[in-house]
Amino acid sequence: MTYSIKFLLALLLSLTLATAVADCTDPPARGVLWLSCDKQNLDLRGVDLRDAILTRSNFNGADLRDAKLSGAELNFALLKNTKLDKARLNNARLTGARLDSSSLKQANLNGAKLNRAILDHADLTGTRINKASLSQASLIGADLSHSSLVDSNLSQANLNNATLQHSDLSHADLTRANLEDAKLNHATMVETNLEKANLLFTDLSNSNMTKARLVNANINETILDNARLDKAQWVDHRKCREPSIGLCR
Repeated sequence: MTYSIKFLLALLLSLTLATAVADCTDPPARGVLWLSCDKQNLDLRGVDLRDAILTRSNFNGADLRDAKLSGAELNFALLKNTKLDKARLNNARLTGARLDSSSLKQANLNGAKLNRAILDHADLTGTRINKASLSQASLIGADLSHSSLVDSNLSQANLNNATLQHSDLSHADLTRANLEDAKLNHATMVETNLEKANLLFTDLSNSNMTKARLVNANINETILDNARLDKAQWVDHRKCREPSIGLCR
């Protein structure tokens, strides 16, 4: 191989590597590469960060309202006290991300990956989280009232003292989830899987639990006033008769 060819190949390689290196000073753009960048407290309202690589970046206190983050890589990112109201986070990857006390009101999280993410005391009212994965996520004290979590995976999630009033959890997987002291009154839980879930002091009054699965769930002190349990599979494997209101008949 001649010297000129070697030089050309080396030059092309260096240029390729240069374009692959994250530059935290790059402006926000679709597909931008921000790895472990410090973006704390910035005003990023409405920015287009679709398909961006934002792994381990720090967005604590930033304003990302109405931002486009569809398909973005946000694994292990810091988003504490971040404003994400009406943000588009559908199909985003947020494994292990910290979203403590963040506001995600009316955000779109459909298909997002939030396994082991921390959303303690986050505001997710009116949020769409359908077909999302929140396995082992922590949502202690989070507000998910009027949200939609249809077909989502919340297995082993910690929802202690969370608010899910008027939410739709139909077909969701809540096996082994901790729902102690959670408020699910008026929730829709048709065919929801609650096997081995902790429902200690959980408020399920006026909820629709038709065909829900509660095998081996902890229902000590669970509030079931006016809850619809038609054809639900009870803790002892019995199938509740129709109608079953407030208790399994």
